[in-house]
Amino acid sequence: MASVTLPAPDLSLPGTLAAALARRRSIREFAELPLSLAQTGQLLWAAQGVSDPSGRRTAPSAGALYPLELCLVAGRVEGLANGVYRYRPASHTLDLLLPGDLRRAVAAAALGQEWMARAAAILLFTALPFRTTGKYGRRGIRYLHIEAGHAAQNVLLQAVCLDLAGAVVGAFDDLGLAEAVAIRPPETPLYLVPVGRSAISSCRPV
Repeated sequence: MASVTLPAPDLSLPGTLAAALARRRSIREFAELPLSLAQTGQLLWAAQGVSDPSGRRTAPSAGALYPLELCLVAGRVEGLANGVYRYRPASHTLDLLLPGDLRRAVAAAALGQEWMARAAAILLFTALPFRTTGKYGRRGIRYLHIEAGHAAQNVLLQAVCLDLAGAVVGAFDDLGLAEAVAIRPPETPLYLVPVGRSAISSCRPV
């Protein structure tokens, strides 16, 4: 299995949280420009990266059980072959799961939202429910979706600080998406975040 070491996250990026919140927009029009590997790593770290020596992460998790998994569907990332990768928070690395440009397959599984295929990359949040339901029972299912929302907002705000664009997608065929990126039960897809460089100067808040 090919493994890629990502550049260390930059903890001194300019800008304030308030400014990022004010600029955050859902943008679905992407320029045909690549992400750098450093930008990609920064987005992944913002989503689920380890932020202290105890192993705690950038997004909160019920009981610190971390049921979320994070995959990257790379199509236009400098220094990274196209493919589906799994992010490993502890080592800040990517493991190749499936080679090739799968952006169109993911867009097709997302009910034909073709704009997604023009993003430089797509972040896919999945979950292993048993990590949370083992402690919290059926209520743990609710926590999965809450945690995906926390992590996705981190990505969008980090994207603003990097002068990048993104949007969130919850409309997709679960089985079709799982098949497109070769994930198997009990792992289940939860949320998609296409990211890239904006092709427009502004967008209405959504």
